[in-house]
Parts: sequence; structure tokens; C-alpha cells
Amino acid sequence: MAIHIGRRKFLATLGGAAAAWPLAARAQQPAKEVIGFLNGASPESFATRLQAFREGLSSVGYIEGHNVAVDYRWGDGHYERLPALAADLVRYGVAAIAAASVDAHAAKTATTRIPIVFFMSGDPVTEGLVTRLNQPEGNLTGVTTFSGVLTLKRLELLQELLPTASIAALINPNNSNAMFRLKEVEEASRTLALVIQVVNASGEDDIDVTFARLLQGGVGALLVVDDPLFGSQRTKLIALAAHYRIPAIYFHSEFVKAGGLISYGSDYAGAAGFRQVGIYTSRILKGAKPGDLPVVQPTKFELVINLRTAKALGLTVPQSLLARADEVIE
Repeated sequence: MAIHIGRRKFLATLGGAAAAWPLAARAQQPAKEVIGFLNGASPESFATRLQAFREGLSSVGYIEGHNVAVDYRWGDGHYERLPALAADLVRYGVAAIAAASVDAHAAKTATTRIPIVFFMSGDPVTEGLVTRLNQPEGNLTGVTTFSGVLTLKRLELLQELLPTASIAALINPNNSNAMFRLKEVEEASRTLALVIQVVNASGEDDIDVTFARLLQGGVGALLVVDDPLFGSQRTKLIALAAHYRIPAIYFHSEFVKAGGLISYGSDYAGAAGFRQVGIYTSRILKGAKPGDLPVVQPTKFELVINLRTAKALGLTVPQSLLARADEVIE
């Protein structure tokens, strides 16, 4: 027997079924949280750290593209873009923001509500990001390598390696913490009774010009001050130091493993720190408040020396330095 259904009833039935389809599909897929990732560098230069960040997320149960989405905002070395990029993430309504170093200041200015997990090299209390390390107040917590406050130690190592060399310090003036780094250079120079020339570079092209001026000025050694720009331009800095035969000390072992001369920095610098940022971001998504998560601090500082680079520069590394090194590349 044929069954006749009125046109209106058929359309209503079809409409109800169609409405149910996306609901059923959504029921089969986990809901995705959206977090913001704010960084003043470029994705190419942060590939290793991004992988570590994702590993940190997944270790607490969040897998990008499955149950969490990451909205990336990159400054590509232009720090002046960060306030607008941070404000964009806030307007989008992300659940949390992961921000590195200078980016954390832009994020803090943009919101007092959305939790922010930072990765930085300086002292977050001195720089005004948190009031306390153990129980940070407000909406920020994260990881600090304290690498930015190791200026005195790095200059001591450079002086031990090259006792009579004139020293310059390379700083990015566009970094929001540049005044803190400059103050540390000035205080260290007074402590060691050194005259240190401060040179600036705020972009990739500036680095080329600065190295040429270093050679003209007779600089015999260089302190590369911790900055995301210099980290992203690691290959260029190492190549220029080799080309102009200027011994340089860096803030992370990645420089030395890529051909730089010497580094002194935290064990949380680089990938390990970003993995912890991923862990903290996941814990916040699960309900933790920033104040419940103490700022993670380094447990070890590492001295790494590349003897092949020293030989290429015609340097003899003192045995006193080699004996204290955590790693020697031969």
C-alpha cells in the first residue's frame, strides 16, 4: 500500500533529520578548546620549540587538532606588532595565551582576565609580570630561565677566555626588557672594571651592519644578550662572528652546537622551557588558575664550549674553562 506524506510534513521531517546530523557528528568529536600562541619571532625559527610546546600539551591530554586548537600570532621579528596581535587573540576569546618573553608584556597589557603562560629569560618580578614567583597573583604564570640576568657571569667567562680583548654587548633596543638588559651590562661592567661598548640591532638587516661596525671599531669579543630576535637569527650571528673572526658568547647551547664559540645558560632555555609552557597551558585548560602554578625556575646552568670554533679563530681555551664546562664539542 502506498503511503502519501504531505509536502509540509515531509519537509519538516527532512529538516529535523538534517538538524540532527551535525549534532550527531559533533557528538562523535571532542569539543575543541582554543588557545592563543603569541610570539615575536617566526614559525620557522621556532620549529623545535613548537614541537616541544605540543609535546607539553599532549602530556596532559591535549592534542592539537583533536581536542584543542591553537591560534598562532607571529611578529616575524617586528615587536611593534605584538600589542595588536595580542589584542586580536583577546577579541577572539581564546581560553589561554602562551607567550614568550617580550610577548608576555604585550599579552598582559591586552587582558587581565585570560590566563597567560609566559616563557622568558629575565626576572618576572623585576619586570612586573608577577608579584611573586611561588604564588603569582593575577592572570600570569610561566617559565623563566633567568638567562637574561646572567650578564655578569658571561662577561667573566669572556674575560677569562680573552683577558685583554675589548668587549661589545649586542642588544635589541625594541625589546620591552631592553632597559633591564642594558642596566645589567652597565652594572657588570662596573663590577669587572670593564669598558663595554653597547651596540644595537633590532632587525635582521641591522645585524649585518652592526658586525661591520664592530670590526671597524676594533672590538675583540662580543656578548650576545638574550633576545628572541637573536635566537631566530642564530645561523646569521654565528656566520658573521666566524666571518669577522669575533669570538662571541651566547645565551643558549643551541648556538654552540650550531658552530658558535661558547655559551652559558639555563637548562630550561629552548625546548625544555616550551614543553613546560605546554604543560602549564594544559593544566589551566583543566581548571587550574595561574596563581596555583608557581613560576618554573632553572635547576642548572650549563657552560658549553666548541673547540673546533676556537681553533678556527686561533684561540686556546684555558684549561680552567674546559674543566668547568658541562659539554665540550671537539
